[in-house]
Amino acid sequence: MISVAGILVSLVLLMYLAYRNHNVIVIAPICALVAVGLDGELPLLAVYTQIFLDSLGKFIVRYFALFLLGAIFGKLMEETGSAAAIAEWILRWVGTSRALLALVLTCAVLTYGGVSLFVVVFTVFPLAVALFRQANLPRRLIPASIALGAFTFTMTALPGSVQIQNLIPMPFFKTTSFAAPVMGCTAALIMFSVGMLWLNYRAMRSKEKGEGFCVELDLPQQQHATTSNSLPPITIALMPLVILLILNFVFSQLVVPNWDASYLGEPRFGATELKKVQGTWSTILAMAGAILCIVAVHWRKASELKEIVSRGAQSSLMPVFNAASEFGYGSTIAALAGFATVKAWMIGLVPSQPLISEAVSVNVLAGITGSASGGLSIALEAMGQSYIDRGLAAGLDPEVMHRVASLSCGGLDTLPHNGAVITLLLICGCSHKQSYWDIAVVSVLGPMLATGVVIAIMG
Repeated sequence: MISVAGILVSLVLLMYLAYRNHNVIVIAPICALVAVGLDGELPLLAVYTQIFLDSLGKFIVRYFALFLLGAIFGKLMEETGSAAAIAEWILRWVGTSRALLALVLTCAVLTYGGVSLFVVVFTVFPLAVALFRQANLPRRLIPASIALGAFTFTMTALPGSVQIQNLIPMPFFKTTSFAAPVMGCTAALIMFSVGMLWLNYRAMRSKEKGEGFCVELDLPQQQHATTSNSLPPITIALMPLVILLILNFVFSQLVVPNWDASYLGEPRFGATELKKVQGTWSTILAMAGAILCIVAVHWRKASELKEIVSRGAQSSLMPVFNAASEFGYGSTIAALAGFATVKAWMIGLVPSQPLISEAVSVNVLAGITGSASGGLSIALEAMGQSYIDRGLAAGLDPEVMHRVASLSCGGLDTLPHNGAVITLLLICGCSHKQSYWDIAVVSVLGPMLATGVVIAIMG
């Protein structure tokens, strides 16, 4: 019990300090070691160097290229005027009063098209700034708008999504990414509706108070004003995004899966297999292609592009280390004896209602680890077979179990200590105090409500 209490104390402390805007690179290992100390079974230094830092390093190895290329791509889109040009075009299409909808739909198209969630944040932020500036909306609503489009229905609900949160359940339930399409679309509609209702309400309240974009005092210094006359044509501005989506689909679905990558089984390449790296490889190739497209179109500004690329690369460092520290925290907690107790408790939860048991278990583990994919992986590794057996005994289709698992990992994962949330706030230049509660409504409350509704329907 002391170990479990230590995990809870550590988690509450981490969320509190993150909410108070303390640097997660500093507080994540401290909070993890608090749990280790209260557990009393593992040596602190060994845990810090062999578990926390080792996990941090693994995260950076796995995702640094995505952070780096995403930051460079976003910076190029911003400073070449492409993001502002797209913003003007979208506003003309949907109207200035629908800037929130424009940003949410842009994020949704990118994530459903297969672009990494972290990459989307880098890519759309310059676009978001331009949209909100023109619509005169408070910048503190940008993180929640991006979260709704990128962290919710396209990540876990829409059938066919290639986001990892929709792919992890496949080998456990022997399903495809299109599992339970009607159920998934229903949940997606609920998430989208709840999120848009909340964001529009918050925007209306801000206008009633006379609060607009220019009222914000902490605008990032890197944002530069642009005029319509200096912006590239919309076809040129959209070209990198279109190429990004096309290349990502082509590489992930048609090219990379057909490569002969048997050499990956060698120890020097990590003794892995193509399926485990094809998503990362496809995204890297697609991002590189999109960056080369921007450079080729704006080749006359070669000297400026060099500096832009440099600034983009530098801006990727803090976000990747923030997210990696959170991953290290989750891995440390998972190594404690108390975590085994938590897993055992969840296995025995509501045995007559496998969907409820699965939803609660995945949500809790995602919340503890601060990671949707991490919590989902741990839950299915530990309890996947139990879910399958109980589901079949209750007459449930494995596709339904798949969809509930995916939906559930996208609920409590976005608590204040979540790496993606911290990265999002950092990139947007907002604090937890300014923007987190809006993020919580659209990415915690909305998805959990959607999950509950579809479980009730299936029950």
